[in-house]
Amino acid sequence: MAEDLMITSGTKDEQYRLLMPQLEGLLQGEDDIVANMANIAAALKEQFKWWWVGFYIVKDEELVLAPFQGPVACTRIKKGRGVCGSAWEQAKTLTVPDVEQFPGHIACSSFSKSEIVVPVLKNGVVVAVLDVDSELLNHFDATDQEHLENIVSLLNF
Repeated sequence: MAEDLMITSGTKDEQYRLLMPQLEGLLQGEDDIVANMANIAAALKEQFKWWWVGFYIVKDEELVLAPFQGPVACTRIKKGRGVCGSAWEQAKTLTVPDVEQFPGHIACSSFSKSEIVVPVLKNGVVVAVLDVDSELLNHFDATDQEHLENIVSLLNF
């Protein structure tokens, strides 16, 4: 199914714009949050070939690993720790061009060089985060932030 979603040409913005209605269609009528997070992670990984794409869900004052695509990952992250925990604490998207320069970065993989973390909000409260890692420095920008924030808004917690 993810292969059917892949758009192989165009700018990054165009790829996101073509992917969004396909994601909307994929999630339409499905109310299982795990299934929807899994399909979003798979579609994004297939489309953009990022190193790691996945979700962490807020449970008992920690972020707990949820559906993802890529190598094994950290299972639990405390609030304020690393990029994910900081995005959760600040309730805002964090884009990190070089993870080695981020104070308190959690190195789940030495291959990860840049990262973007997008909070998933329900009634103004962070309930999860979307975490995307790249093996390239300075990989993420305002285009990624805009579109990934729109994508996570599709999730109904």
